[in-house]
Order: sequence, then structure tokens, then C-alpha cells
Amino acid sequence: MRTNIVHIGAGEWTYEIRAIVAIAEKMKELGLKVNMENIGDPVTKGEQIPLWMKEIVADLVMQDYTYGYCDTKGLKSTREFLANLTNQRDKAQISADDIIFFNGLGDAIQKVYGLLRREARVIGPSPTYSTHSSGEAAHAGTSPVTYRLDPDNNWYPDLDDLRLSVKYNPAIAAILIINPDNPTGAVYPERILREMIQIARDYDLFIIADEIYQNIVYNGEATKPISDLVEDVPAISMKGISKELPWPGARCGWIEVYNADKDAMFAQYVQSILNSKMVEVCSTTLPQAAIPSVMSHPEYPKYLEERRDRYERYSNIAFDVLSRIPGIKVNRTNGAFYMSVVFEKRRLTNTQTLPIENPEVRQLVEQLVSEPDVQLDKRFIYYLLGAAGICVVPLSSFHTEELGFRITFLEQDEEEFTRIFNDLASYISDYMVS
Repeated sequence: MRTNIVHIGAGEWTYEIRAIVAIAEKMKELGLKVNMENIGDPVTKGEQIPLWMKEIVADLVMQDYTYGYCDTKGLKSTREFLANLTNQRDKAQISADDIIFFNGLGDAIQKVYGLLRREARVIGPSPTYSTHSSGEAAHAGTSPVTYRLDPDNNWYPDLDDLRLSVKYNPAIAAILIINPDNPTGAVYPERILREMIQIARDYDLFIIADEIYQNIVYNGEATKPISDLVEDVPAISMKGISKELPWPGARCGWIEVYNADKDAMFAQYVQSILNSKMVEVCSTTLPQAAIPSVMSHPEYPKYLEERRDRYERYSNIAFDVLSRIPGIKVNRTNGAFYMSVVFEKRRLTNTQTLPIENPEVRQLVEQLVSEPDVQLDKRFIYYLLGAAGICVVPLSSFHTEELGFRITFLEQDEEEFTRIFNDLASYISDYMVS
């Protein structure tokens, strides 16, 4: 074309969590049975939505107002309910006007990054959830700026690395914190969060906190929402219902804004997010309407506790199985429903293989691993998929130099879950000695 129509950040959009699905589907067509352990959708993995929750939604479907537009920021009654929840629990005091709804956190993430001045950067964790790293990189038109999560220290942030990165890169305007973390399953103690907030305070930054897994913490661990610690530092917390209810198909998330009155430039930036949302009119009404009734239902606390108990059992099964394998680094997952496993340095090579019975599947895998510059952990996950029918995501796709994979804890049958992890352990060991 006579004019270049491609966005400067077009090449930064990657989402291996979904990309691996296309390959898994090809293998299914070739007769392979596949366990999809790649994506954080509890419903797809068979989680049953409780009847009382369905009845709330069914009742709302019969009410005409749920078919119409709502306020641009979202249903006022729901925003008032959520603000009251925060104000009861946390030190930060907000009003309904400090909450803006979006069509899922993916929508929120794109606007929060996309409406920043291009030269302003958000430093995020490495590894990090792909939607964040891609969104930040695309807005800037270059690779993400990151601080290291340490697999030798519970996947906690390397605070020295973070502080030095902020000190020597004046383009950094904000720090992204994902807590509980995706993809590692780490839960950050209060002392770490306070230090990260202090770095933001020292260098006049704001905080972006992805807290969508805030109520999925277990194994005796504890953390605090950013709103309870942020004090005078401007911050945005991202929350939603896709993982907690779970209702990912609702595409319903929101941001809570803290301390917009403390900084005029931050307030102007938040207003630009609202203005952008106003152009779209509003977000989907029905799921917003369900939130107060679901979260205040007498069965809801019990429902959350049952889910946490199951993830805790699965976390310990997974850790007990994989921690026995030499050559990999495994941390016990304490929040969300993911585990990230790292191969030790020089444990992966470009000659390792696994036996694949189906000749057509084997041919496909050999074709995939022969592609130029294929990452060594991606090579492993292709062989694992072809040999074992276990679909995971290469850790290198989460913008990190660590080589490994992320796997979910969403299989509903505990016996099947245990089998998958025992098989996984066996295939990891076989691959490393092949």
C-alpha cells in the first residue's frame, strides 16, 4: 500500500496460551486424545456452576433493564456495592465514581496501556501474563520493560532488580504487580508489596495491580489488596468475575482507582480512560447486575472455600510429584490455579525427543521443532503434546529468559489430575535423558 498501515506495535501481540490450541486441535484430528492444561478457564475444564448462581442470572435475564445500556462507568448499584466491599475491608476509601467497568480485564488492560503516552513505560514482572506484556509492548512499539521474578525464591520479585531498573530508566511511569501471580501461582507477602509501593513513591510512579485472583489464596498463605497498603500513591486495581465466580464468558471486569486526587496528571490520565470508554457507551449490563446478588449470597463464602480447598489439594499433589524430579525447579503454588516449572540451565537441548506412537502426530511434531529459532522449552511442549497428549504453555512465551512451562490446576477429577501429573513427571525425566 502507498502508506504503511501497520501499527508500530503490531509485532508485539502474542498469546501462546491460545496459539497452542490450534496445534492441539490438529493433533486431535489425527486421533490423539489431548488434556488441555493450557488456559485458565474453569468452565471449559468442567467446573459446575452452582444452581443458586444460575438462578440469580436466570432471574436477571427476565428483567428488561439488563438488556439495555448502563452508565458508562457501569451500573451504579453494582459500583456502590463494590466500593462498599473495598471500604469495609481496606484502608483506601473509594466511592462508586472511582470504579469503571470493562468488557473483561483484557479490555481494561488494552485501555490502561493504550492510553498512556507512548514514551511512558510500565515495568512488569518476568515471567508475566501475556495480555499485560503484549499490551504494554504494543503501546510502546518495542519489547516490554521487566523486573525479574526469582524461581529460586518462591517466584518473589527481585526487588533490587526492580529498584535499579526504575532508577536508571526515567521512561518508567508505573509498576505492574500481579498478585496472586499468573503464570507462577506465587502470593506476595505484605513486606514485598510495601517495598514495591515504596519504590513507586520514591520515583513518583503509579501502581497497576492485577488482583483478579485476590480471593483464591491457600496453603496458609496470606496477602493484602493493594488498596490496604497504597496510602498516598496513585494506583489502579484490576478485578473481575471470570476466575472467581467463575464466569469468563461474561467478559466483565473493572478497575478501582485510588488517589486520583493526589496527582493532577494521573487524574487526567484516568479521565482519558473514562472518555475512551464513553465512546463505546458502556460495558455489558447483565453480568454487572449479577455481582451484588452473587457476592452477597449466603452460599458464596462456602463456595469460595470449597474451591480454595480443591486448589490447595491439587497444589500439593503437583508439588509432591514434580519436586522429586532432578533438573527442574518447582515452587508450591499458593494462589490462583497455575504452576510454572523451570528447567535448570543446560538441561534442554535441541536433540532431545520423546517417542510418539501416532506416525502422523510424530511427523507434525518433527515439522514444528524443525522451524528456525524454536525455543527449547517450546520444543519440549510439542514433544510432550505429541507423546502424552498433555497441552501446556512454554514459559518463554511469558516474556522471560527462563525455560519451562505453565500448567493449570483445573482438571475436575482428582484421580485424573494425579495421573496427568505422574505422567508429566515421567515424560519430563525421559525427555531430559533422551
